Amino acid sequence: MGDIRVICAIGQRGQLGLKGHMPWEGNPAREYREDVERFFEITRGHVILCGPRTAASFPHWALDERTVVTVRSGDDPEAMVARYPGRVVFIGGGPPVWAAYAHLVRHWDITRLSYDGEADRYLDPAWLKTPSRHTP
Repeated sequence: MGDIRVICAIGQRGQLGLKGHMPWEGNPAREYREDVERFFEITRGHVILCGPRTAASFPHWALDERTVVTVRSGDDPEAMVARYPGRVVFIGGGPPVWAAYAHLVRHWDITRLSYDGEADRYLDPAWLKTPSRHTP
């Protein structure tokens, strides 16, 4: 299996989402802007497998610099990742996608932001402990 990663940001209590968006989306504070810039820098040139909402949230300019692929609940995670041999594959949101692909992820890059407000989606610590079924 290839180089499969996740890069995401969470709030102080593991918050990931609120009503289909990041809870801090649009916040002009420096830490939030820098986090978005870092995401686009790190994922440039790579593949991102993500749910429909996440795929739709990418700005048009970002689509030229990375391969964004919408995955569905019926897709086989191993088969989806196998379509991109030799490429770094990032697993994008949302939580159902991370739950389905966690067993394949070799590296989790998580930024904890100062946000401590409302959310309806949270990082599940079990995703980080899911042992890969593949040998390195």
